Amino acid sequence: MTDSERQPRDLEDPLRSVRIGKRDSLEALGIHPYPYSFERTHEAGQLERRYTGLGAGAETEDRVRVAGRIRAMRNSGMFIDLHDASGKIQIFCHKDLLGPEALGIVRLLDIGDLIGVEGLVRRTPRGELTINATGIAVLAKALRPLPEKYHGLADIELRYRQRYLDLIMNPQSRDTLLRRSRVVATMRGYLSERGYVEVETPMLHTIPGGASAKPFVTHHNALDIDLYLRIAPELHLKRLLVGGLADKLFEINRCFRNEGLSPRHNPEFTMLELYEAYVDYTAMMKLSEDLITTAAEAVLGTLRIGYNGTEIDLSPPWPRRSMAELVQTATGVDFLALDNAEAAREAATRVGAVLAGGENWGQALEAAFAARVEDTLIQPIHVTGFPRDISPLAKADRHDPRLVERFETYIYGWEIANAFSELNDPQDQRERFEAQMRARAAGDEEAQLLDEDYVTALEYGLPPCGGLGIGIDRLVMLLTDSPSIRDVIAFPTLRPR
Repeated sequence: MTDSERQPRDLEDPLRSVRIGKRDSLEALGIHPYPYSFERTHEAGQLERRYTGLGAGAETEDRVRVAGRIRAMRNSGMFIDLHDASGKIQIFCHKDLLGPEALGIVRLLDIGDLIGVEGLVRRTPRGELTINATGIAVLAKALRPLPEKYHGLADIELRYRQRYLDLIMNPQSRDTLLRRSRVVATMRGYLSERGYVEVETPMLHTIPGGASAKPFVTHHNALDIDLYLRIAPELHLKRLLVGGLADKLFEINRCFRNEGLSPRHNPEFTMLELYEAYVDYTAMMKLSEDLITTAAEAVLGTLRIGYNGTEIDLSPPWPRRSMAELVQTATGVDFLALDNAEAAREAATRVGAVLAGGENWGQALEAAFAARVEDTLIQPIHVTGFPRDISPLAKADRHDPRLVERFETYIYGWEIANAFSELNDPQDQRERFEAQMRARAAGDEEAQLLDEDYVTALEYGLPPCGGLGIGIDRLVMLLTDSPSIRDVIAFPTLRPR
């Protein structure tokens, strides 16, 4: 069967048809356009470093084998710019060095093709490190042309939909995702070196828990039950702490929340979550500073970073202020002096919060904070004194039972970390869950469900502990000056076309 019979739509795209014709010509020459492997000796970046001292016009007898993607061709393929993950090197293809078959291959090459090259290293009189090709192998014939070099991939949405093209064309996108990898590796290494044990917990939950969020629902056919993609790993991680697997645990993995999209929100996102026995949330403050600053040093080499034109100083220690104190400073309203939900709702509305009606005292305070304070927290700060009403998994504050020992770390107005002194009293935890169930019955879809097995686990004894969660995606946004969370996720969630 001919290619035109296999894919008649190819005729609608003349550029693609030309490339398919070249592929067919390669096959007619007995050349497989998609071979199984190519043994290379060096990457482009390695050669650049190795031959730094090679003078202009110098030639060597050093034979190397490189592979990569053609990004530019000049003089009918005599000069090729070959790119790999480490950098670029120039390839010189000349009839004095290549036989007729290899020259025939060169004539069938296009920008975007993946090729392997064997040859001798030299530096041109103009100073360009070059390989004099003595052999050429096609590794993958590209059937579609790359976007035009100087305009690149300008359509932002197309960059997200076709990330493979974005990575080929935009060095900044590659650098962003590589920095993300270094951030994760740095955090993992930091924790492992300090005795934290990395674990994996389920992605499919029978009861969604560990955070207040709307879950994604799926169905298991064999068991004939609905399951939920996890919104947080918290309750399973604390079960492991109950069991004594280790006193220090962490997990870096995905969470899923069936919520809206925004420059800071993607339904599928990555969290670092950890727990340490016998410490409280003040230890988590120090740990969050250490993790974030270590990551910044690893990818930027500095604690003074720039985001969206704003300089942010990550140098610790970071200030600690309570939510009520920050709201009072911004609005003049002391929520701690308000002793009922109605007064708190009236005060929150008065300072600009938009309420649905029926909020409790803690929800009203949180709404006032979100409306008047959150966006102003540009430099790193730990916000403490969260209301008990919105923190069903945190220990009560030692001095004010309306509050809990919880903090959120804010940078550039974004929540970057969230931590508790973890609630380990099973009776208190049951009562908190029951209060959440009442809120759910009243219409709060994000209120948490009662997890009987988790309460049972607490009854066997959870040591006092601190827990910390850090949003990897937002942290990477800050450390790469990326305007959208979609820039730091390789394949963000998009509506199908």
